[in-house]
Amino acid sequence: MQELRGKIIADQIKGECLDFVGQYNGILPALAILRVGHKEADLSYERSIKKRFMDFGLEAKDYELPENVSNEEFQQVFDFINQDPEIHGILVMRPLPKQIDEAAMLRKMNPLKDLDGITDANVAGVMRGDADAFAPCTAQAVVEILKGHQIEMAGKEVCIIGRSMVVGKPLSMLLLQENATVTVCHSKTEDLKAVASRADILVAAIGKAKFISSGYVKEDATVIDVGINVDESGNLCGDCDWDQIILKAGAATPVPGGVGTVTTAVLAKHLVQAAKLQMKLAPIDDSVDEYLS
Repeated sequence: MQELRGKIIADQIKGECLDFVGQYNGILPALAILRVGHKEADLSYERSIKKRFMDFGLEAKDYELPENVSNEEFQQVFDFINQDPEIHGILVMRPLPKQIDEAAMLRKMNPLKDLDGITDANVAGVMRGDADAFAPCTAQAVVEILKGHQIEMAGKEVCIIGRSMVVGKPLSMLLLQENATVTVCHSKTEDLKAVASRADILVAAIGKAKFISSGYVKEDATVIDVGINVDESGNLCGDCDWDQIILKAGAATPVPGGVGTVTTAVLAKHLVQAAKLQMKLAPIDDSVDEYLS
């Protein structure tokens, strides 16, 4: 079975970002990370982003607010970031505390700075297949992995287990653009195993540790594990039971080392795209077909 590791894809994206910084000397794309409170998951993600961006020649600035921050103060900080011409991308750590009017924030957010595809403009753009629209980074990372490892999508049956706005729904649109035949499954899907086991490409995005066993996998199928969970031993694991799926899958992403590795790289790629759009520079080359050449 082939392990679809994310590092080779992330390294290619790193090269694209460094090329941009080198080509446009003096332009440093900058990301603003807006975080409320001290959730460990948010802090861990923020640290990984800042480390990755440093390696990619990009800038990441953190804006931290206390858990009990008022909506008025939060909106003032957000407005400052949103209007700052030296900030090219915004990542808001969500969910936000209940006192924050998230809908008001989304209505104001500049779609060109919305790197994770949460504004209505970008959601609609992904639906239309607009090349300048930003899809959620995790959903985009799945497509980058499939392209980079030369997994054919056109004409193939794809089953996505999970219908969130972060992965399942936007990923279905991205895969349709690649001419795949897509089925989105969820908690109400009847005979989930039967549906999943017909798929040439199976994407697990349900947030349940080791839920997907070999019974869900078609012989020689490609399995993309989006899940990030902690098992009973305290170890990081995906939504798939790795020891089970390798018995049938032809290729699969490991956890860790798979989709998560590419997600932060896609965030960096989106930042460079956002900087180019805001400064009306030529769009970034999206081709990933030569990753493994």
